Amino acid sequence: MDQSDEYAVVERLPTVEEFISLRAAAGLTPRSREGVERGLPNSLFGVVVRHRPSGETVGMGRVVGDGGTVYQITDMALHPDHQRRGLGTRVMEAILAYLDREAPSRAYVDLFADVEGFYERFGFEETRPDSRGMYCRMP
Repeated sequence: MDQSDEYAVVERLPTVEEFISLRAAAGLTPRSREGVERGLPNSLFGVVVRHRPSGETVGMGRVVGDGGTVYQITDMALHPDHQRRGLGTRVMEAILAYLDREAPSRAYVDLFADVEGFYERFGFEETRPDSRGMYCRMP
């Protein structure tokens, strides 16, 4: 079985357990179980990467937003044991195909990049100096 056949990219949301586990494995900021349970069903689109030999979900990404004017790509995560195999690219391609099908003309698509140079090849660019990304985390 060649390496590309080892993985399936599936259009579905991760389960709560998959979401929490993948964020932890990828070194992303933890989210509360309550937040994940409430938030996942409100997603517009999700994609997971399944490792066929083990049956494990080893990657994910999702889109949130209002479904018309604003879309945010979020929760891009790959288990470290499965990185550097083009899986992040395959997740982004699935997300962009969804946006091409569903997002109206002039919709705003954003993301918070934590990997230098990855998202630029998909047409994303920094907003600075025109605007600044900001956030606030609830206690």
